[in-house]
Amino acid sequence: MEGPAAVMRAQCDIGLIGLAVMGENLALNIERRGYSIAVFNRTVHKVDDLLAGRAKGKRFVGCHTYDELVASLKPPRKILMMVKAGPAVDQLIDSLLPLLSKGDILIDGGNTCYADTERRTSYVEAHGLLYCGTGVSGGEEGALLGPSIMPGGSEAAWPHLKPILQAISAKVGPNHDIPCCEWLGPRGAGHYVKMVHNGIEYGDMQLICEAYFLMKEALGLSNDELYDVFDQWNRGELDSYLIEITRDIFSVKDDRGEGFLVDKILDTAGAKGTGKWMSQLALDLGLPSTLVTEAVFARCLSAMKAERIAASKKLQGPTATYSGDRSKFIEQIRQALYASKICSYAQGFVQLRAASQEMGWGLEDKLGRCALLWRGGCIIRAVFLDRIKEAFDADPNLDNLLLAPYFTAIVHKAQDAWRHVVATAAELGLPAPALAAALAYYDGYRRDRLPANLLQAQRDYFGAHQFKRLDEWGAAELPEHHADWLHRRRQPES
Repeated sequence: MEGPAAVMRAQCDIGLIGLAVMGENLALNIERRGYSIAVFNRTVHKVDDLLAGRAKGKRFVGCHTYDELVASLKPPRKILMMVKAGPAVDQLIDSLLPLLSKGDILIDGGNTCYADTERRTSYVEAHGLLYCGTGVSGGEEGALLGPSIMPGGSEAAWPHLKPILQAISAKVGPNHDIPCCEWLGPRGAGHYVKMVHNGIEYGDMQLICEAYFLMKEALGLSNDELYDVFDQWNRGELDSYLIEITRDIFSVKDDRGEGFLVDKILDTAGAKGTGKWMSQLALDLGLPSTLVTEAVFARCLSAMKAERIAASKKLQGPTATYSGDRSKFIEQIRQALYASKICSYAQGFVQLRAASQEMGWGLEDKLGRCALLWRGGCIIRAVFLDRIKEAFDADPNLDNLLLAPYFTAIVHKAQDAWRHVVATAAELGLPAPALAAALAYYDGYRRDRLPANLLQAQRDYFGAHQFKRLDEWGAAELPEHHADWLHRRRQPES
């Protein structure tokens, strides 16, 4: 461990606070790319352990106080905060502000709610410093080898951060030289993009779980057979990180006895943080981000394990077996999964555009850039993100991915299989809420008439909420009308 005197002499390129798994791996990634780094952790023995272990002999400076960390950094000082989102970030900011100088940069790399980043950017800038809310995706492996990085905040910080963040990010493209890191916009833009990434991740995972459940329960596929199915899927249109790791999971044996580990895992899951935020914020915007919402609800239902066990003894339903062609049904499930996945991404990009327009971030001109950022390093990385970038490059004003010719053709081709899978799941009593929600979204979006006319009539009848008329559609301003439903109704026969 280097002492304070050595720290004072050091001139590190960047500092990092928070040496949990993500923070430690990011620190090692930064140093491996040629940068010197000062590190601090509230539990200081983690600093000593790192320098005596994985960081031994590397360009690290260990610090036991904030003063030592700040003194070790080149101006403008850059400090990456990798601490738990919430009050801990505010407390850390307040501890650092008195030690820093005008133009120094604070970077929040946690899973922070965008609204907190909006507030903190203004707060830090009011003290003469710069603030960068930065989404980081890829888990501990991505942090070490190259994550997807989504920075936003004080734009004046970007020239100072760009070399480091792009150096440590994942790389894509034919020559693996395109960084999955680019400036996204002011204030909370970066953390909002990360939130939408995580919401899409929720939807992707739920869709994959439903496909797995159909093949396991309706077809009786073994884990070895499931491994082969996902291996084949990962060689085609569904090639992605989540399909890849799902394949791998089916090969892992239980280390406590016979059988496979996946079958021994309790079937409960919680929902908190970014997925729930995306769903709530979609409602605030009046947007149907149904995939993430159904994924959150599915996790909530799974957590009701004791109630489900009790209900399973009282509530009846069909027996889950499928008598048709197994190979054909597996292919139909693949097509339904792919079409539903397209709907999930379509909803995510619609929400990004709407939020950006409301917040003034300018993301609506960078949706292709967002797709590229997610092409490597992150959890939802997938080959078809290249197609999403192409779609927005071809039409920056594209309202919905479903309207891009490539994706229109995919969902048209998959439509019969998609409907068959959803209908079969219902017939067999197997829950497939995300697959069904995706199909319902598609059917709702493609129809020029929906039953909301009756809904508006109901609202006007009981609450005089008024309605607009179809035969006035297209006018610059649609007038509101109210009908005297009670006096104009037909009286029921006695």
